[in-house]
Amino acid sequence: MPLEFRFPESVREVFIRREGESIVLTPRPADWSGFFAAGLTASADFMADVDRLPIQERAF
Repeated sequence: MPLEFRFPESVREVFIRREGESIVLTPRPADWSGFFAAGLTASADFMADVDRLPIQERAF
């Protein structure tokens, strides 16, 4: 891989995904604290179109 495209030595693993005809490599985070600290939330209409199934009665 050309030097300008190499990841820093600290990157030990990458995610690989396909976008069209391209292959995209992204560094795998060492931990997920940054993701959770971003405070991402679902939109107000998330799962709004999902039919609610009735609660199933079960014998134990």
